[in-house]
Amino acid sequence: MGANLFSNYGEAVAMILFGIGFGNLLLQSNLIKKIIGLNIMDTAIYLFLAEKGYIADRVAPIVTNGVQSMEAYINPIPSGLVLTGIVVSVSVSALMLSITIRLYQRYHTLDLDEISIRLKKEGL
Repeated sequence: MGANLFSNYGEAVAMILFGIGFGNLLLQSNLIKKIIGLNIMDTAIYLFLAEKGYIADRVAPIVTNGVQSMEAYINPIPSGLVLTGIVVSVSVSALMLSITIRLYQRYHTLDLDEISIRLKKEGL
């Protein structure tokens, strides 16, 4: 088991990071900390995809020196998914932070429990 874990340490680190982010998302009531937890989860998924797409002793799929054999190159799809995911993640993070700023301006707190109590008092 130890040798198998050592050869797959990237995947293990990705799962640990995902667990840290998920725990942070569930246990924190501060909105900024929840956003950080979601970003940690995103990063863990990107790390996992990058680890799964990597094949030892292969290079990026750019034809050089006339080598066209598929066995010489890695699969480019996980890399494309990671790049697309990073762009989407940045956009989602910006939207979450802007909504958090608006909530702070209205309720003067970032505590989600306090915001929900105030919403119930307002009747919304």
